[in-house]
Amino acid sequence: MPNTRETPHVGAPDQELKNSPIFDEADSEYLSLDLEIETSACYFNDKAYAIGEYVCSGDELLRCEEKGVWIREGTCHQS
Repeated sequence: MPNTRETPHVGAPDQELKNSPIFDEADSEYLSLDLEIETSACYFNDKAYAIGEYVCSGDELLRCEEKGVWIREGTCHQS
């Protein structure tokens, strides 16, 4: 788990900008996505993030996963 203090805070997704889909970790739906949409990065409000990078969107910690999708990893609040 990354240090969320150093993780970029990206705000909420803007529907008018390019954003990769967001899935729950337990949701295997993203594994069956059409390979045509597979990318080597995740997008959040038109900015590209590499596979394995994390961002905080509001209170949610998101991880960029293979196929260019975001996976919810938990919360951005540190205890």
